[in-house]
Amino acid sequence: MAAKRVHQPREDAEFDFILRVSEGPVLAYFTGSWPKAVEPSRVMDLVMGGIADEYAGRLTAVRVDITRHPVATERYGITGATSYVLLRGGEVVAQGAGPASTVEVREFLEQHL
Repeated sequence: MAAKRVHQPREDAEFDFILRVSEGPVLAYFTGSWPKAVEPSRVMDLVMGGIADEYAGRLTAVRVDITRHPVATERYGITGATSYVLLRGGEVVAQGAGPASTVEVREFLEQHL
């Protein structure tokens, strides 16, 4: 399961609310619950949990389940689990695909924050 600093909205409307109220950038990572996506999603939970702790106060981390969030998944062109998107004001700044290591996500953020 994702760290406590990682928001886990239950539906698209809750994800949209997080986007509206977040003062800084939002790092949304997309996970899946079907058999082939479970293990890579768990890896990303660990990575993003650490990133959320490291970047606390600089960004908001959000775990988005592809099955529960079809609107957000389509809106950001997500085609597979372990994709991640850096958003500002709900607009895409940059996208990446995982599973990615902590170092890779950190480099991604340093390049785009």
